[in-house]
Amino acid sequence: MEEVSLSIVVPVFNEEGNAVRLAHEIADVFKDTSYEMIFVDDASTDATLGTLVVAKADLPTLRVLHHQKNAGQSRAIRTGALAAKGEILGILDGDGQNDPADLPMLLDHYQTTAPRPGMVTGERLKRQDHWNKRLASKLGNAIRGLILRDGIRDAGCGLKILSRQTYLRLPFFDHQHRYMAALTIREGLKVATLPVRHRPRQSGQSKYSNFGRLAVSIRDILGVMWLQSRARRPGDIAEKQ
Repeated sequence: MEEVSLSIVVPVFNEEGNAVRLAHEIADVFKDTSYEMIFVDDASTDATLGTLVVAKADLPTLRVLHHQKNAGQSRAIRTGALAAKGEILGILDGDGQNDPADLPMLLDHYQTTAPRPGMVTGERLKRQDHWNKRLASKLGNAIRGLILRDGIRDAGCGLKILSRQTYLRLPFFDHQHRYMAALTIREGLKVATLPVRHRPRQSGQSKYSNFGRLAVSIRDILGVMWLQSRARRPGDIAEKQ
């Protein structure tokens, strides 16, 4: 594979009806770009892994990584980021509800804005989910925003662009993907938010329960708040000759 500048990381778990379709969509969107896509199978128990491996024959930019044990979405993203060859990461969910056609818009904003933001993230303005999932998400975002004060209204949106170097600077923990904006700000970097589309799920089902996720989020929010309180920034860093 030729040298790539962009690595698109897609975590998947039991998405046999969505993963390959999404991979082809990504290939169509980035056909004129120097990129790779890394699908990280988080120990799926269905045919997700097999269908992706077969798809590699038609998708030369597709790489497939596999977890022996289920480790969660954040760990799958980290696995992809650690293996990435590109200096810029594009991240999106593997359920097909994020539209990969929105990634070039985020990428353009990231590359052309001065000063360059630490991360560009999407905000889903028209959620295509059941009302109870939207309610739990709205409540969770409100609590998170009140405590963390990161200015992000949709922390659960999977669409993100940031440098691999920035990602690797962020403290890692389970469910970290929901706090990447707050953790990026903790590093003294700006986060830009752009409106993106959201699509109905075509196949399979969500891997998260609505209010069960909210209960776990409270603990995570308190942990991120502690990380914020312990951050010390050195200001500008200069190498002296």
